[in-house]
Amino acid sequence: MWTMAQPHPKTAAAGARKARTAPSALHAPDLAGTTYVARFMDKAGLVEVEKVAQAFRMSRGQIAQTAGLGLATLSKAARRAAPRAQARVTELLEIIARVRDWAGGEAQAMAWYRAQPIPALDGRTAEALVKSGRAGAVREYLDHLALGGFA
Repeated sequence: MWTMAQPHPKTAAAGARKARTAPSALHAPDLAGTTYVARFMDKAGLVEVEKVAQAFRMSRGQIAQTAGLGLATLSKAARRAAPRAQARVTELLEIIARVRDWAGGEAQAMAWYRAQPIPALDGRTAEALVKSGRAGAVREYLDHLALGGFA
């Protein structure tokens, strides 16, 4: 028998379902992105550009261009480890990780990243936004979509 001291069985069940689904739905892209990026890291926690280039069947120069970096930045070991270079490549990978499932895979996610204009962001591509230092805007847009917002 139900009493006022206990939650109503229907309310409790609905709350339990919500508690089970809401956190994973909200945080799944973040956790998936972290795991995905870790695939490309060395033991020191730096993204290995060679692994990224190999995964996407691109040259280091193409990865540099896609991330908005100079070829020399990704060609020289000391420059590859620089915080700016690491941040740009990490941002690229995080965005790819978040869209690869609905895009149909890594190659399709990279194609979306490089070529698909985002109307909500002035028709600019994710690539153009990351190059201009606005990866946060792309992440916010993807969060908006993940929560059921309109594109």
